Amino acid sequence: MNKKLLGVLIALALLASLVLGTTSCSETKPAAKPAPADEGRTYPYQVVATVGMVGDIVHAIAGERAKVTMLMGAGIDPHLYTPTRDDVAKLMAADVIFYSGLKLEGRMGDTLAKMAESKPVFSVAETLPKEYLLFYGETEKHADPHVWMDVKGWTEATKQATASLCEFDPENATEYETRSAAYQVELAKLDEYARSLFSTIPEESRVLVTAHDAFGYMARAYGLEVEGIQGISTESEAGLQDISRLVGMLKDRNIRSVFVESSVSEKNVRALIEGAKARGHEVRVGGELFSDAMGPSGTYEGTYVGMIDHNVTIITRGLGGEAPEKGMQGRLTSANAGK
Repeated sequence: MNKKLLGVLIALALLASLVLGTTSCSETKPAAKPAPADEGRTYPYQVVATVGMVGDIVHAIAGERAKVTMLMGAGIDPHLYTPTRDDVAKLMAADVIFYSGLKLEGRMGDTLAKMAESKPVFSVAETLPKEYLLFYGETEKHADPHVWMDVKGWTEATKQATASLCEFDPENATEYETRSAAYQVELAKLDEYARSLFSTIPEESRVLVTAHDAFGYMARAYGLEVEGIQGISTESEAGLQDISRLVGMLKDRNIRSVFVESSVSEKNVRALIEGAKARGHEVRVGGELFSDAMGPSGTYEGTYVGMIDHNVTIITRGLGGEAPEKGMQGRLTSANAGK
């Protein structure tokens, strides 16, 4: 069978799988990737990343060697995302694919596995040590995929992305390692900024209530307590019992700020606020956080550093701590600067 015919058959198979649809988190992981073939490689080579946080670190490491395309932009929920025909075309045209893993892109599992049969497909989070990961589920434990909320955890993901790029394009490995080292210095400063700001929040107020449970790694790393109305995945639904329990907690502990998320509906947070009001306790929205997606492309908040700078600054100000109005680098937009 010639290569052209094989490519057509692969495309038809992928398109057929999209028409049928995938409605639950897939257990499928990409198969073993083929050895890189760098003979005759042209630059920039084409990288497709599933989510912005992954694409941003790959771009920081690869520089001008690669053109990075991100499938899911600002405001997109990766837990519920199903790849489109256009996405499949982008994946097929890519020279290499990067994804986060740990079921973040649950509905894309089969598609990524099929792509891995013909090209390198790398995860940046699957290789994190088990002892680092947080787990959820009563009968069957699953790893929490939101590792980017802990800057040190995402630094480890950055190292994995660097190793993968060096494997894919060994000719330029030294260049990638140099860029990665510089980027990790920036991440270390971000981690220290988060630690410094969160320490200014009164201890009794270090309770972060959000739309869904995406901030567990941040809470563990920086000494916060976190409560999500929904579970780890936004596919789970919050019930009246969940809302009632959280309303009671807000009133009993005199918590007056909760947070919405850019990629998750506000309806449950609004229900929480109304429930508290009905019981004589005033609660406000402390700000909008970036959880599963970064800010708009081309903005400071549309980078990983800007995303975390924004979250740390907004949370600190919302919970009564001290933070510079425009963040670590003075680059947060006025609309996102907090109150």
